[in-house]
Amino acid sequence: MRMIYKICPASAWREAERQGVYRGSADDARDGFIHFSTAAQVGETARKHFSGQTGLFLVAVDADALGETLRWEPSRNNELFPHLYGELDLAAVTAILDLRLRADGSHDVPELAS
Repeated sequence: MRMIYKICPASAWREAERQGVYRGSADDARDGFIHFSTAAQVGETARKHFSGQTGLFLVAVDADALGETLRWEPSRNNELFPHLYGELDLAAVTAILDLRLRADGSHDVPELAS
């Protein structure tokens, strides 16, 4: 099982749980796909896009369960990032972790499986 990760506000994730599907953020909708990160990319994604934000979840997803709608495409620093072209079926989610904010505005990213 290959793991990928999505950082999102807890409120948005709770709404996805109520609806039974996650459709992504406003940035995801603008770009036409749901942005994910690998375990190695989560820290930089948190720094670049979520610095200082509280109330975030780190959602762990089984990449293999997403099938053909998941594509690996070059993005930041020409690294390949996982992009989901479609809605996230919550059945592919393996864990939901709190992404705690440190006093310096960075996040305490837990050790993650890749």
